[in-house]
Formats: sequence, structure tokens, C-alpha cells
Amino acid sequence: MLWVLGFVLSFCGLFIWLEFGTMYPRSGGEKVYLEAIYQRPKYLATVVFAANAILLGFTASGCIVFASNILVSAGKVATNWSERGIALGVIIFVTLLHGLTPRTGVFIMNSLTIFKIVILIFVVITGWVVLSGKTHIANPQANFSNAFAGSSHSSGDYATATFKVLNAYSGWSNVNYVLNNVRNPVRTLKIAGPLGLGICAALYLLANIAYFSAATKAEIESSGVTVAAVFFKNVFGTAAERALSVFVALSALGNVITVTFAASRVNQELAKEGIPLPFGNKFWASNWPTGKSPLPGLIIHLIPSVIVILGPPTQVVYPFILDVEGYPSQIINFFIVIGLFWMRWKRPDIPRPFKVWWPLAVLYFAAAVFLLVAPFLPPANGVGDTPPLPYYLYCLVGIGIMFVGVGYWAGWRVLLPKVFGYQLVPRKEKLEDGTVVTLFSRQKVQ
Repeated sequence: MLWVLGFVLSFCGLFIWLEFGTMYPRSGGEKVYLEAIYQRPKYLATVVFAANAILLGFTASGCIVFASNILVSAGKVATNWSERGIALGVIIFVTLLHGLTPRTGVFIMNSLTIFKIVILIFVVITGWVVLSGKTHIANPQANFSNAFAGSSHSSGDYATATFKVLNAYSGWSNVNYVLNNVRNPVRTLKIAGPLGLGICAALYLLANIAYFSAATKAEIESSGVTVAAVFFKNVFGTAAERALSVFVALSALGNVITVTFAASRVNQELAKEGIPLPFGNKFWASNWPTGKSPLPGLIIHLIPSVIVILGPPTQVVYPFILDVEGYPSQIINFFIVIGLFWMRWKRPDIPRPFKVWWPLAVLYFAAAVFLLVAPFLPPANGVGDTPPLPYYLYCLVGIGIMFVGVGYWAGWRVLLPKVFGYQLVPRKEKLEDGTVVTLFSRQKVQ
């Protein structure tokens, strides 16, 4: 049921983002929309979003999935450093791929997206065959009788699970980050968004049915990020499990390549806005060294990914990553949907090629409130799914990141200018690769 709920919420979010994306058809996604809504205090929304995008803008989860499934395919037992080493190799490879050979990166990204769809279709069809009773699986309908037995009664458990489901659907907003690279962005958003999300939801739901037809609940619970490998093993045997786990790993690699591509463009847009970064904004905003792809923006994305891969205990790193990414995203979503209502009221004159039906926005708002409050409620087992880490830690990390952004803005825009007696004067500068970046000069206050 959570996969259905995840689809409904993603559908509502997609339509809200469609309205904003057609109002402001340029790269940046939530950054652009927050700046349009919350214009005062100046740059506060930009800096808070930047803190979240930079400090939590990692793709470590996909790297972990790739590493786990590759080790299964090789018949090796996953150790702390074998898994981490492979995951590090993946994120470094993807960074260099997009940064040095952008056309090849886009080609591989598109190819692996098609490949992922093929794998999901294969899983779905296999699940139908299993459910038909024409395989050696003894009782494929076992998990569907009394399916909700043993379900949790804790709101916190459902919120935490929903974060993980929403992460699987999260690609619906990626195109909003790269609209500068999209031909006819308004038309593309209105057609590709609902179509892509609908196909994705259908495949996800049917794939889950397939998994439950061939594996017991206990096997699924203990499989971690290799549930597809368990499915292949039960249906086709150990040899097929190892071979087909490579396909799952490649699917995860495709996700890493896609998300990294989008995240690097967001980082570049933040640098263009003049948010002060080490070594100067001109470098981070540039398309160095190829002139066609933002390797500096990719490096910004690489650093937190490496830290997260190496930081948390390996047995809980994957669920913790999904939770710590999901919570601050819901904070941002909360403010965006409030901004939607505010803009409808205050700025009805702005052209809107697409308008979301307001009950969908209200439902999305209610879900955002629930997902922000419920994780603080104790889970049914008292420890959550990331022991020994406290079950509420990811919420505190997410809130802390937001306050880091507020503090950074206060130091940059208020405290330092006041202490040293200067004001920040913006100016535009065009780089050699054609990128236009905002720079700030310090002008003494007389």
C-alpha cells in the first residue's frame, strides 16, 4: 500500500512542480521556485537550499546498491571495505564520466535507463509466470493471504518507510533541474512528466508483486538492497542469481549517473548566484575543463557522497542515507506547496501554462506535515531501522542542515558586513566558456 501512496504523493508533487516549472522554465528546480516565492530576506532561500543541495546532495545509496549486487554476482561475502571500496569507485567513475566525456555520459545514462526498464519488465513477466503456478515455487500466493498480518501500528514506522518509497519515485523532479538543456521545456514537462511517472509506478508496483510471489517475507526483510537477487535465486537458481545480479547493479549505476547529472547542474546554478564558496565562485560555476559540462559542480557532488559512503556503519548506511535525504526534502516541499497557495493569491497575473488541481496540492501539503512530525514518534520496535543510531537522528540532521544554511546566510549577509562596515554589491561577469556568474564586491559603507 505504501507503494501506491508513494505514487499518489509523487503524482501530486509532479503536478505542483509542473505548475512552477511552466511558470519558470529554467534550470534549478526548487532553487528557482523558492527564490521566486521567498524574496525577502534576500538570498536566504537560496542559501538554505544550497546547504541542503550541497551537504545532502549525494548519490551514495545507488553506489551501495551497485556494490552489494556486484559482490553477490561475484559470489563474494560483502565486507565493510569491499562494499565501500566499490561504492567509492562508482561515484568517482561517474564524476569523471560526466565531467570529461559529457556526450558519452548522456549516452550511457539513456542506455541504462532503457536497460532498467527492460529488467523491470523481465521481473514483472517472471512474477506473472510464478503466480500462474507453472514454476517450482510451492505456494506463490502465500504472501497475499492475510497480507497485512504483523503490520506496524506506529506512525513513525510508516513515515520512515514512506521516505524510502518516495526516494524510489524521486526522479519525477529531475527534469526541473536541467530545463536549460531541454527543448521546448513547457511542452516536454506536460507530456513527459505524467507519462514517465505513470510507467515507473506501474513497473514498481508489479515488480513488488513479483518479489512477494517468489520470496517469503522473512527473505525480503533480510535481503537489504539485494531483494532482486533473492527473487532470481528462488526462481532460477544460484547461477542465475549471480548472473542477473549484474543487471540489477547496472540498473543502480544508471540511477547514479542520472541523479549525478542533475545534481551537478543544480550546484552550478548555485555557484552562478554568487553563494560564496571556497576558491571563488567563478571556478565552481564554470564548465571547466571541456566547456560543455560542469566538472566543478560534479566535484561538489562527489565530496559529500564520499563522506557518506565512508561515515555511517555499513549495516545501516543505506536506510540512513534514504532517511537523511528524505526529511530535509520534505521541509523544502512543505515550503514550496505553501508558496504555491501564496503565489495563487498574491500573483494571479503570472502566466501559468499548467495549473495543478488544488485538492492535489492540499493532499500533498497534508502528507508533508505528517512526514515532518511522525518520524519523531517512537517506532514499534523502539529502535527504528538504523540501530545503533537513534531513530530520530536523521530528522535532527535534516533540521540541522537547514539551520546551517540560515547561519551561513546570517554570517555572509548580516554579521560580517555589519562588523567590518561594508555592503555587498553584485555584478555580472561572463566566463570564457560563456557562463554568466554573479560576483559580490565589498564596498565600504561611508
